[in-house]
Amino acid sequence: MSLSYNLKKPEEVKEYLKNLHIEYKFGCYSEKNPEVCHLLGDFNEAIKKDFKKAGELYKANCDERNYPRSCAKYGEYLIIGRGYKRDVNEAYKYMVKACDLNNDGGCLHSGILAITEEFDDNRSEQINKGICRLRKACYELNSEKACYFLSGLYLKGIKDYVKPNIKEAYKLSLKCCELGNPYACANVSQMYLRGDGVKKDADLAKLFQQRADQIERELKHSKPLQFQEGIQVE
Repeated sequence: MSLSYNLKKPEEVKEYLKNLHIEYKFGCYSEKNPEVCHLLGDFNEAIKKDFKKAGELYKANCDERNYPRSCAKYGEYLIIGRGYKRDVNEAYKYMVKACDLNNDGGCLHSGILAITEEFDDNRSEQINKGICRLRKACYELNSEKACYFLSGLYLKGIKDYVKPNIKEAYKLSLKCCELGNPYACANVSQMYLRGDGVKKDADLAKLFQQRADQIERELKHSKPLQFQEGIQVE
């Protein structure tokens, strides 16, 4: 935006948000820009607290423009019942579409839903599809949450469907640790300490525990970004 704001006075914040809303509406409705349409949805969610309108924008942006983040976001709304009646079956469809469009959140959530919910009679095939989507999220899209969920799945297995696989759990935990998950690093440490799925190595166990502690310290001191934070306004 070309206007100058210091955002220290309430009236300037109000004016800035008003102009931002106008800009987003023009970019979405007139220019049909899918990224801006998603931002307009975020504006309605974060600033106006109008979840119904935000959901409508996400849904349309997914259906009409195949914008993956909007597909995943609308799916999230349906999972938790935000602005809409909770509908896990419909949420699953939107998450699958988001995953097919290479959205890591879509792959994560469609994978988890496929494993934890029942959508069809072929439970085995559904679980296998879920695992495939989680693997895509982990290995192709670098989702540490997907890596962590899958590592836990292979540690315990799923009765009658998936056998425990400690070596696979180790690979996934290692990948998850590399992506910055302290719990995964701690799990790798324990695997080296006990020799589970990997050759026993006390030195590596200590190293990965140190890495887990380091990541945890960094996370405690990190500050999450709020809506529009980090965007320079001059």
